Amino acid sequence: MQLDGIHHITCITADARGNVEFYARVLGLRLVKKTVNFDAPDVYHLYYGDERGTPGSILTFFEFPGAARGRAGAGMIHRLRWRVASDAALAFWAARLAREGVEIDEGAGDQASLAFRDPEGLGLELGVVETDDEPLRAAADGIPPEHALLGFDGVRAYSPSPSDEERLLTEELGFTLIAPGSYALAGGRRQATFVHDEPPPAVGIQGAGTVHHIAWCDRDADHEAWQQHLSRIGVRPTPIVDRQYFLSIYFREPRGVLFELATPSPGFAVDEAPGHLGEALRLPPQYEHLRGRLEPLLTPLDNPRATAAQQ
Repeated sequence: MQLDGIHHITCITADARGNVEFYARVLGLRLVKKTVNFDAPDVYHLYYGDERGTPGSILTFFEFPGAARGRAGAGMIHRLRWRVASDAALAFWAARLAREGVEIDEGAGDQASLAFRDPEGLGLELGVVETDDEPLRAAADGIPPEHALLGFDGVRAYSPSPSDEERLLTEELGFTLIAPGSYALAGGRRQATFVHDEPPPAVGIQGAGTVHHIAWCDRDADHEAWQQHLSRIGVRPTPIVDRQYFLSIYFREPRGVLFELATPSPGFAVDEAPGHLGEALRLPPQYEHLRGRLEPLLTPLDNPRATAAQQ
């Protein structure tokens, strides 16, 4: 069995409108699905990604209106990293973010990357990465295709004893330890990185601007086998959960980060035409009868793609 890189990353927001404004307009991701939290249908679950909603490009947010600002700590992911194509792309993004009032974090990242935060404090990074992976880009006004985000490269998490080898990753999930605290997932359809950093002294708090979990992409035919394998080695995964657009298994890795394994199928076009992804509120079948009650509870949202098409 082989994992195929990142499937999606799920975070928390207290402000759906501001979230769409930042990720769809400023960063140029496509809003590919506007649905609800399957476990709490009175709150949004928003999905962003490339033009097709391809695994490896998907960033999702639960909206909990009024939620307090969170703080990343031990056992939590604190930074998400996307790929861009060149130094010229980094220069484009430095200028664009400056125009939008987004401050660059000069003390983070490296010479071939740009680190900053979203409006709720979530750590983000753009990095130039040489890879043969397919570029997963969205089309957006004001962002030339050659400078667009190209899908996720990896994440950084705060972890106790970050330099110690985490054998669940290397012996069971197929990662390679490439440096103390740094792991690479290769050999599948997409590469990815997972890096451990020393945690800050303060205890982490889940809230707006924090990561809820990361999902790694497995393969449709292997999903049940992964659940059985994880059970045998004592990881205590959940049963397989149907999330309508993919099947999921959840478990925590030894240092506390919530992992998910998610299938690539059936994908986000199962209930919307590819050309109209993210335009309408889509409810899972078990909640469709509640549409009249749920829609008034959800923040009205404008999809930047649909708005631009009307102008």
